[in-house]
Amino acid sequence: MTTPRTLFEKIWSDHVIVVSPQGEALLYVDFNLINEGQSFLAFDQLRIEGRQSRRPQQHLAVTDHYLPTINRERGTAGMPNAEIRRVVEMMDENARDFRLPHVGWFHRDQGIAHVIAPELGISQPGMLITCNDSHTATNGACGALAVPIGGGNQLRHVVATQTVWLKKPKTMRITIDGELPKAVTAKDVILSIIRDIGVGGATGYAAEYSGSAIRALSMEGRLTICNMSIEAGARIGMIGPDDATYQFLSGRRHAPKGAVSDRWSTGSGDFEGRHAEVLLAGEN
Repeated sequence: MTTPRTLFEKIWSDHVIVVSPQGEALLYVDFNLINEGQSFLAFDQLRIEGRQSRRPQQHLAVTDHYLPTINRERGTAGMPNAEIRRVVEMMDENARDFRLPHVGWFHRDQGIAHVIAPELGISQPGMLITCNDSHTATNGACGALAVPIGGGNQLRHVVATQTVWLKKPKTMRITIDGELPKAVTAKDVILSIIRDIGVGGATGYAAEYSGSAIRALSMEGRLTICNMSIEAGARIGMIGPDDATYQFLSGRRHAPKGAVSDRWSTGSGDFEGRHAEVLLAGEN
């Protein structure tokens, strides 16, 4: 009899290529998001090594951390801090030089990377997603295994090889049952969890959220829960996909259409061997 496995276990094992003698796993990355942050370190090293992106259309560069809220119409000329201005300029240059789709200043989809990925249907059940942002776990609300990576060597490795070395975390199931009182939101739920387990209570774990209260949340609420897993110490937060997930993704620009959506098998909870491939053609 097959031993039951968590969603995390299924997706992790589906993406493992090899395990090192030290116990780290080399995992295939379905999709990688990149923000300007420290990503210039990775691209500088790639240039030194003479490397290009292995699969550029499975990446999306998003300028989201340092864009100003005033004088945006002036572009980088409206940014008084020269160092920050240069970081934003380098994101433009790196996306162009490495042929990466890029959501920049005035792109129609401009927003926060881990918000626009679900909105565009990039984040899908069964996928392994990486990004050089601590709140990458947000994408776990779509039934994906979303992992934050460093903006230096780890990002360099993902861009060059479409793979990443990771140490497998332990798993923690957090179940919230019952009906939420009036005016209690998803943020109240996750703050209550953090109060109970502590700000480091989920350190070293992949947190999977379940229970009737979680199922009753909107997708926006689930995104909030997974987003704030990092505040509990976890690098990964996940919620198993259900009809609410499929309805949220249905019809979005990069979500599977027609028979391809059968990979999600509504209600089956079985996503082995079905991780998605999103190719962002012509998104610059």
